[in-house]
Amino acid sequence: MTATSAALVLPEPAAATATGPHTVPEWLTAPVSDDPTYAPGGRRLRRSFVEQNLDSSARLLRQAMFAEDDAQADGLLQRLDPRAKLIGLLIVLIGLSLVRNPAVLVGAYAGTLALAAASRVQVLPFLRRVWVAVPLFTAVVVAPATLSVVLPGDVVVPLWTWDGTVEGFTSQGLTSAAMLIGRVACSVSAVLLLTLTTPWVRLLAALGGLGVPRMFVMVIAMAYRYVFLLLGTVTDMYTSRRSRTVGTVSHGRAGRALLGASAGALVTKAHHLSDEVHQAMVARGYRGQAHTLHIERLTARDLLAVGAAVAATVALLLADGALGR
Repeated sequence: MTATSAALVLPEPAAATATGPHTVPEWLTAPVSDDPTYAPGGRRLRRSFVEQNLDSSARLLRQAMFAEDDAQADGLLQRLDPRAKLIGLLIVLIGLSLVRNPAVLVGAYAGTLALAAASRVQVLPFLRRVWVAVPLFTAVVVAPATLSVVLPGDVVVPLWTWDGTVEGFTSQGLTSAAMLIGRVACSVSAVLLLTLTTPWVRLLAALGGLGVPRMFVMVIAMAYRYVFLLLGTVTDMYTSRRSRTVGTVSHGRAGRALLGASAGALVTKAHHLSDEVHQAMVARGYRGQAHTLHIERLTARDLLAVGAAVAATVALLLADGALGR
């Protein structure tokens, strides 16, 4: 080896900077946008129907995990026996169905929000879950009844004139719509508050303890578990397909073919998996009844909570009778 060759020095890699030879490259530490609808060059990507549904499924899984966290918190409703909460919920739902004044429903809804805050439930996600579902379904059902051509009444918002008669939204129709949406909002909020503050296994055990048929409880338990299992399976199938795809993804005939093939494969997987899960559960002693490690005992606090539900329902009905329609 000559002196000239000994003096040769290889250039340092691009990752080595003044901070040291083991510096992480900038492209690896650069923040990545959370918006998957844009490519690195700024070009907008077209998202398929399957991708949008998978994103919704992922949000559903995250909501379920957050719900389990809320159920384990040390809040007001979490300390109660699930059987007491179920009985109290049934009493409150009966009372809400008998209320006829919108102002009373507003007060009832404010009470559910106060209970959610006292139970350490995240209020904003709680509101989104209720008011995303309530307007979409209830408003579609009740919207025609607000028009004078469907339910005659006093027109307060004129829309058009037909044969010399002003047609539009009526005060009677709007009041009925507000009542229906208010009842649905309060009822959904109360049921959602129960599920958010009670672990799923304890809730199923409470249903069995209150005399609900065993087959009904078993169907609910298996359906709940399989929803998330199937969502995870669909996500894995689509991710594996995308990881093996090179080039532009077609959202037309190829996308529909992928969706049909995935649906068929999913049905086959679900059938085999259901048999395996059932055999595994029977081998471990499952006989159709939910068991928990937590021993449920009704205490004076639980009886007091049921009495509070009865008192609140009576107060709602008295206030509704005093205010009238």
